[in-house]
Amino acid sequence: QVQLVESGGGSVQAGGSLRLSCAVSGYTYSNYCMGWFRQAPGKEREWVAALYTGPGSTSYADSVKGRFTISYDNAEKTLYLLMNSLKSEDTAMYYCAADLASCTVVAGYAPFASSWGQGTQVTVSS
Repeated sequence: QVQLVESGGGSVQAGGSLRLSCAVSGYTYSNYCMGWFRQAPGKEREWVAALYTGPGSTSYADSVKGRFTISYDNAEKTLYLLMNSLKSEDTAMYYCAADLASCTVVAGYAPFASSWGQGTQVTVSS
């Protein structure tokens, strides 16, 4: 059974940094697409970043490009999202997902994913 467990969320002041983690278990494939999504209250879920675990190729939403970095530690089977220069508009619940149907971030589009984590809250105060 596939499980994704996020951690690392919290409260931070604008301009600060956080690193989210997503521990993956139960996957038998070595190459698949994983991603980070976020959802703020009253807003639709936004696709933030994607990574293909095999070649390590990445894709980002324009809203986070240059500030966020997605990475994957194959030995630890953990997906990360390093978030720098945080803004109040980054406040949201953040979710990791695995086995995405697409691995190129497109604004306004959320691909099917076979597994989701429970989410971790990020709050940025200005």
